[in-house]
Amino acid sequence: MISNADSSTVRRRSVRLRAAVAAAGTIGLVFAAAGVAVAKGDAPAGKAALASSGQRNGRVQLTLPEPTGPHRIGTTSLHLVDRSRKDPWISRPSPRELMISVWYPAARTRGERRAPWLPPKSAALYKKQTSQSLGTSLDNVDLPLTHAYQDAPAAGPRPRSHPVVLFSPGFAGMRQFNTALVEDLASRGYVVVTIDHTYEASFVEFPGGRLELGKQPPEPSDAEHAKSLRVRQADTRFVLDALAKLDAGKNPDAEHRRLPRGLRGTLDLSRTGMFGHSVGGDTAAEIMAEDRRVRAGVDLDGSINGPAAATGLDRPFMLMGSPTHGRFNDSTWTEFWSNLRGWRLDLRLSGAAHQTYTDMPPLVRQLEKAVPLPPEVIARLDSTFGTIPADRAIAAQRAYLTAFFDLHLRHRDGNLLSGPSPRFPEITFVP
Repeated sequence: MISNADSSTVRRRSVRLRAAVAAAGTIGLVFAAAGVAVAKGDAPAGKAALASSGQRNGRVQLTLPEPTGPHRIGTTSLHLVDRSRKDPWISRPSPRELMISVWYPAARTRGERRAPWLPPKSAALYKKQTSQSLGTSLDNVDLPLTHAYQDAPAAGPRPRSHPVVLFSPGFAGMRQFNTALVEDLASRGYVVVTIDHTYEASFVEFPGGRLELGKQPPEPSDAEHAKSLRVRQADTRFVLDALAKLDAGKNPDAEHRRLPRGLRGTLDLSRTGMFGHSVGGDTAAEIMAEDRRVRAGVDLDGSINGPAAATGLDRPFMLMGSPTHGRFNDSTWTEFWSNLRGWRLDLRLSGAAHQTYTDMPPLVRQLEKAVPLPPEVIARLDSTFGTIPADRAIAAQRAYLTAFFDLHLRHRDGNLLSGPSPRFPEITFVP
C-alpha cells in the first residue's frame, strides 16, 4: 500500500491502525459507533467555551459550545450522486451517493430555525444505540441543536468570496461529529463543507428519511483500510467538482431542492483547505498529494497510512497529536514529516486522547451529570478523552485551526503559530 516502505514499517503502521480502530470501538455503538465514549472525572468546563446542559420539565438538553467568530451561520445539506462511479461498498449496481453539509456566514437569521445536530431518524437511532451501549435510558435527553440556521440566506461575496475548508471524519464517524470546530470556522468567515462517506459512516440519512447503515467491520484489515482511503479520496474530488457547480449558480443536489439565497459566488475555491480527524486527517494529506485544488491541510491525530507518507507534500500542512500519539511512536508521522517540503508544524495537545478531537467531550460531560452510568462503563472509558478539560481542548483546537487557515488561505498572520503561547499552555510545539 505504501511505496518504498519496508515490511517492518508496514507492520508498525498496521499496529497503529488497529490500535486507533480499537480505541474507536471501545464500547461498540456508543455515540453512533464512532468510537466515542463517556469519561468521568475531568475538570468542569468553563463558561467561555462550554455551555451547560439545560434541564426543563425533567428533560435534559445537551448543548454544543457557542462559536466565537463575528458571523451568524447558515447551513444546508446536499444529496450528491456520482454517476461516474459504482458504489464500491455494495453489491447491487448503484452510483455512489453522498451527503454533505455546507456551513457558511449568513446574511440574516431572524425567523429561521436552528438546524439539529442530527436529522430525525439518525437522532433516534443514535439515541437507541447509545442507550443500549451505556446501559441506561436516554429517553429524557434531547440531542443538541447547532448554532447554524437551516437554509438561512448566505452573506454574499461582497467585498470578496469566502475561503473554503473541507472536513472528513474519522473511521465510522459522521460529518456531524466535529460540529464545534466546523461552526467556529464558519463564524470566522469560512465556508466549511463536511462529508459523510456512505457505508463507512455508521449511518447516513438521505432525503425522505432513508438511512444507509455502515458496512465496515469493527476492525478493518489493512486492505480494507487502503480501499477506504481510496474511496474517501474519490469522494473528496467529486465534492470539489460539485462545489464548483454550486458556486457557479448550479444546483448539484440530486433532488434539486431549493438552495439558500446568496450562495452563488460565495465560495472562493482558489483558497481551499482541508482538515480531518483520524483517517480523515490522512484523507486530507492524500487528497493534497494528488489534487492541487487543496492548498493547505490539517491532520487531527490520524496516522498517514497512504502514499503521502512517502511522497510528502509541497504545500502547508499541520499535525496535531496527543501525548500518546506523535512522531515519537508513529513511524508514519516520522516518515511524512521528513518528506514535507512546504510549511509544516507539529503540535501536541497535552492531556488529549484520540477522541478529544470530536464533539463528544463536552456532550458527555453534560450527559454524565444528567443520567446514571454503570460503574463498569465508566471504568473502561476513563482513558477515552484524556485528562484535558473539554473547554480547553475545544478552545485550543479552534484557535490553531483558525490561525493555520488564516495564515495559508487568507495570508493573515496572528503569530499564534510562531511559537508557544501563554494563552494555550496545553499546546507544545514539537521540533
